[in-house]
Amino acid sequence: MAAKENKLKVSEVPSERFGIILLIVLISYFLILLNNSLIFTATVKISAELRLSTLMVAWISNAYALTFGGLLAFSARLGDIVGRKKTLLLGLAIFSVASLLVGLSRSAGMIISMRAVQGIGASLLAPATLALLMDNYRGKQLQRAIAYYGATAGIGASLGMVIGGLIASYFSWRLGFYLDLLVGLTLIFMTLTGISNQDQHKQVKIDWGGTLTSIIGFSSLVYSLNGSSYRLVAFIVALVSLSIFAYIESKVAHPLMPLVIFKNNQRLSVLLLRFFMLAASMSYFFLMPQALQRVFGFTPLVASLAFLPLTVVQFIASLCIPRLTSRFSNGSVLITGVIIDTLGFILGSMIGINSGYWLEVALPMILLGIGQGLIMGPATVAGVAGTSGEVAGAASGVVNTFHQIGGAVGLAFISTMVAGLKAADAIIDRAQFWMVVLAVIMTVFALNILRGEHE
Repeated sequence: MAAKENKLKVSEVPSERFGIILLIVLISYFLILLNNSLIFTATVKISAELRLSTLMVAWISNAYALTFGGLLAFSARLGDIVGRKKTLLLGLAIFSVASLLVGLSRSAGMIISMRAVQGIGASLLAPATLALLMDNYRGKQLQRAIAYYGATAGIGASLGMVIGGLIASYFSWRLGFYLDLLVGLTLIFMTLTGISNQDQHKQVKIDWGGTLTSIIGFSSLVYSLNGSSYRLVAFIVALVSLSIFAYIESKVAHPLMPLVIFKNNQRLSVLLLRFFMLAASMSYFFLMPQALQRVFGFTPLVASLAFLPLTVVQFIASLCIPRLTSRFSNGSVLITGVIIDTLGFILGSMIGINSGYWLEVALPMILLGIGQGLIMGPATVAGVAGTSGEVAGAASGVVNTFHQIGGAVGLAFISTMVAGLKAADAIIDRAQFWMVVLAVIMTVFALNILRGEHE
């Protein structure tokens, strides 16, 4: 992806209607965002009702992220083999049933295990939806579709936080997961009636060795950061498993994660910056709502409304992406977004939570919203740019894998860094310091894009 190729090079496509496929994709993405928002806003109430420790609370998110991220590459390959429609339907069915069971949970073990099952369903949804965009749209229509996909991150997070806050404040937190079930069933109906059977490639074999070693490797990595015992053992298992995984991928005919994807310096840099962006951002979205409720005494609804400076600005910035990438370049917009996002984390860390909401939270959130709005769409485009055929399907899985595993590892890492602290203000202040560290690493990888392809 040379500098001149950073501008999204696409063939001109006549003005066409997107049809129902884009709507299904965006609602599916919103479903995943809504699910996360429900957890972010209801964590305090879930913890109190089920009597969960701080570690167990973190695993409500980590269990979901582990199965989500660990299975994404496999799910992307499954979509290539059996078709996007079947994969999407299977994901929606699993996600919907698991949502019902999360809502019915009466213990830590049940809610954590059902969140893990939700992650399995989400792992099937995410690559199937992105692949549907790549399969059904071309040229500027695809560029606009990805921009809408990125904009959904802003409006979806904003609306999801408000919905989650309303439910947590005035109803039982369980109602939110019943809402997940309703949206999931609606999407199943839309998919059955609105999407024709997609192409499938039965001659492509599933890389079972790669699937097993990747799941063990990524799961052990997160546990080594946030587990309660045998953490060193888990870290060694992660290193061994991921090393075997890399070896398998270099030898098999149809690898789960083709290593050719990582030979392009720019694509690799984008994947790594995405990893560290989610490592910082997931921790922020998980910990800040708790801090707002415990430090300022906000209700879950007010805490969700307090995120509007971030989510609304992110939505507006996302809508500007097609115009900005046409005027400048995909890479330039991406790097600018990373720098602004990092400045937002630095500002929040320097000021401190005790300076009050408007100065410490709202002001940095504006920078975070602009930065993340400028990152998501261009990072998605750059992550799949220059791939074709079988590799293109795997690339969509890799993009989502780095996205989800980054969030899981980041949350596990920062949860470890704040373990032992009791005061809510001390927890969020120390957490924001480590978010800055992760954001600086993200910036380093963003700047490495300027070095060019050199495969």
